[in-house]
Amino acid sequence: MTMLLAVASGGALGALGRHYLAGQAMRLLGHGFPWGTLLVNVLGCFAMGLLVELFARHFSPTQELRAFLTVGLLGAFTTFSAFSLEVGLLQGRGELGLAGLYVALSVGLSIGALFLGMGLVRGLPS
Repeated sequence: MTMLLAVASGGALGALGRHYLAGQAMRLLGHGFPWGTLLVNVLGCFAMGLLVELFARHFSPTQELRAFLTVGLLGAFTTFSAFSLEVGLLQGRGELGLAGLYVALSVGLSIGALFLGMGLVRGLPS
C-alpha cells in the first residue's frame, strides 16, 4: 500500500508540473511548435539521468522514494524519461542494435498509432 501511495502522489505532482510548465511555455513561446512538450521531455530525461546516477553512485533511497521520484513524478511528468532510460540501459549493456531498434520502433509505431487513432475517429459519423 505504501508503494502505491508513493507512485500515486509522485504521479499527481508530476502531472501538475507538466501541465504548468507546458502551459507557461506555450504562453511565452507561442502555439506554433510543441515547446511545452519538448521542454518537459528534455527536463524529465535530464532529471531521470541525474536520479539514476545519484542512486547508483551516491545514495540508495528506499524503494518507495525511488518509485515516487522515477515512476510517479517523472513518469507522469514525461514518459519520455522512462523511454530514454531504457535506451540508455540497452546501450550500457552494449546492445546498440537493440537500442536503435527500440528507438525506431517506439517512435515510428507511436506516431503511426497516433495517426491511426486519429484516422479511425475521423472516419466516425459526426
